[in-house]
Amino acid sequence: MDRGGVLLRVVLIGPESTGKTRLASDLAERYGVPWAPEYAREYVEVLDRPLGFADVDAIGRGQREGEDAALAQARRLGVPLVVLDTDLVSTKVYSRHYYGDCPEWIERAARERRGHLYLLHHVDVDWVADGHQRAAPERREELLALFESTLQGLEAPTTPIRGSWDERRRRAMESVDRLLA
Repeated sequence: MDRGGVLLRVVLIGPESTGKTRLASDLAERYGVPWAPEYAREYVEVLDRPLGFADVDAIGRGQREGEDAALAQARRLGVPLVVLDTDLVSTKVYSRHYYGDCPEWIERAARERRGHLYLLHHVDVDWVADGHQRAAPERREELLALFESTLQGLEAPTTPIRGSWDERRRRAMESVDRLLA
């Protein structure tokens, strides 16, 4: 069931305000598996100042801990996969985009912990403001290109997620079903 001890990791990734969290929750419920939310969201909610490069390390560590907790829970439950609302690839992309640099351990861990399937969310949905979480609607296309090139560089299996909410959900489920087959 766990592919020789390796749990399958489905990662929802892409620019802000594209429905990743909603779809991650839906997929976890649909397949009855644990999911790890995006740690950066939690981190920013309690931060009392603007984010800076010094925060990237803490965000990466928190993201890794959340992923590890979801993986441990999946092993306890004996289920074949976990759903991750982003992973260290996202931390890497945002760090390079905003600060021009990324801690080496995150670069390395993003490669080593590469997911089995990336659901890359396109920006063909309306921007929804979310407090301090989302700050650059005009840069979503640029970020999408960075996510695409980073995933290609990692040779990561990727499915584009675009269209209406129903189309996005259907495409994601089809991709996960293929992964599980």
